[in-house]
Amino acid sequence: MFSSAAADGASGLGAEQNHLSAPVSDQGAWATAMNNLGIMPVGLSGQPLVPDSLCIQRFDPGLGLIAPINPMMAGISLVPPPPIPSEVPLIKEIIHCKSCTLFPQNPNLPPPSTRERPPGCKTVFVGGLPENATDDIIREVFDPCGEITAIRKSKKNFCHIRFSEEFMVDKAMYLSGYRMRIGSSTDKKDSGRIHVDFAQARDDLYEWECKQRLLAREERHRRKIHEDRLRPPSPPPIVHFSEHEAAILAERLKDDNKFVEAIVVLFTWIDRGEVNRRTANHFYSMIQSANSHVRRLMTEKAQHEEEMEHAKEAFKNALVAILTQFEQITSVFTAATRQKAWDHFSKAQRKNIDIWRKQCEELRNAHSEEIMGIRREEEMEMSDNDSDEIPSKRMCTEENGVCDQTRASLKEENDSLRWQLDAYRNEVELLRKEQSRVNRLDDDHTHTHAHGAELQIQLLQQNMHSMQQQLLSLQEKLSSKEAELEQAREEHRYLEVEVRSLRDKLLLSNRDAVERTNGDIHEKTVNGCVPLLHLGSERKTELMRGGVASEKEALLLGIMSTFLHVHPFGANLEYLWSYIQRLDSKVSAGELERLMVRLPSMFKQELSGVGATLEKRWKFCGFSSLGSA
Repeated sequence: MFSSAAADGASGLGAEQNHLSAPVSDQGAWATAMNNLGIMPVGLSGQPLVPDSLCIQRFDPGLGLIAPINPMMAGISLVPPPPIPSEVPLIKEIIHCKSCTLFPQNPNLPPPSTRERPPGCKTVFVGGLPENATDDIIREVFDPCGEITAIRKSKKNFCHIRFSEEFMVDKAMYLSGYRMRIGSSTDKKDSGRIHVDFAQARDDLYEWECKQRLLAREERHRRKIHEDRLRPPSPPPIVHFSEHEAAILAERLKDDNKFVEAIVVLFTWIDRGEVNRRTANHFYSMIQSANSHVRRLMTEKAQHEEEMEHAKEAFKNALVAILTQFEQITSVFTAATRQKAWDHFSKAQRKNIDIWRKQCEELRNAHSEEIMGIRREEEMEMSDNDSDEIPSKRMCTEENGVCDQTRASLKEENDSLRWQLDAYRNEVELLRKEQSRVNRLDDDHTHTHAHGAELQIQLLQQNMHSMQQQLLSLQEKLSSKEAELEQAREEHRYLEVEVRSLRDKLLLSNRDAVERTNGDIHEKTVNGCVPLLHLGSERKTELMRGGVASEKEALLLGIMSTFLHVHPFGANLEYLWSYIQRLDSKVSAGELERLMVRLPSMFKQELSGVGATLEKRWKFCGFSSLGSA
């Protein structure tokens, strides 16, 4: 630790001897001063211990300071300084002043902490000053950083220094961590470790805001100039209507070169409402001139179409010539591939000829397809033209010259109606523009209402969307319920058939049982062992155990039989009741249990599970009982 500090001190001493021309005459006093500060006097020969390649590049030996890391324009200071490379060590040197000396801190110690830099900062806080430090000494230390405008010193060993420019604060921040020693005294009041940090001053913030506003005004002015440069030039002014100007405009409408400008003036006059009874004849003559220009435009269009047809014909002829040459080249390759000439070529030559032939055939096929496409387009155009020309030819053959006159008059009326339609369209567009201007003026007043209406519309749209989703979900549920209902109806029909069959079987079995019991009773009555009353009670209980009272019970019997038959391992009473509850909500679990108890030959109850999972399950045993019977 002490050796590194000594190395820094020695290197700083060598630099000061080389650049500031301040040689150390009394090395003993210099060593005593360094010992008082706790720094070992090593390397006092005046030679720098660190080569120039490892020092910071922008070191200013004349000031004994490092130049600002990021010199910026005055007043902005928005660009952060670039980071110092970690591989290059930051070496600070001893700084000598007239009244004091600044010794750097140990490079192994962490750098002093600083607060966040305020915008437009020109003021620094300097703490840890010696008690005997004066304004002159402070100005002497910080003068090399730049022009100082104000120093506000406190009685508690700190001060605030305000510079004239922002980049000077970066130079002052470099002195943070240095130990200041006044003269050669070793008293504590003459030494102290200074700490430099950014200070937040209202004057700095006000100047920074003023400069930002100035930059914003300049940017707006620059943008406005750029927009004015890109804005299209305004149209030339339209002259006011007079008979003289109307005569000049009528002559300009007849000139093809000046027609575009003249038609704009004519439209403006008509739009302004210059047409009245006195000027109607003038405007009619000018409109007639504009109508005659339509014929000139049609002739010009016909000329351009004719030129386009000639160009198409020339292009088609050129393509046909190219295709002919492709055919000739392909015939050459075909002749070369015949055995008469093919045997005399080498393998490499044959390979090249084969490749060239394939390429030529591909290009020829593509070219022929292009020509065929052009021909198909021409045939389609010709068919369209024929379909359009056949009725006109018939009309020409059937009618005489009067038909041509009527056609011309109809064409003129059609043109006039077309121009009227265009005029109405222009008037509608003007009305729309005026309406849009009025709406723009009213938008400022109705913005809040429109915003509220938009919010209500958005809420209504959200509600409508949610209702649509609910409707879709309900429709899906309805379709699923309908499918379940149809399935239940089919099951119901099936169960009805089974119930009928089971009812017939039960009736047959009951008849057999009754006949058997009658025979037994007859035998017992003959022997005199059984009374008649006891016989009637047994028959009644037996009928109650094996019979079905109503059609509803028969239906429930069929449904339960089908359900339990599907579940071969049985089902508990709650599960069976929940299933039948979907079909008939009035059925109770007790009713189902009593019905199953009454028919032991069809349903039997078993216990399944162990311990806590022990439960009673009902099973369908009708088929097994029929097989055993």
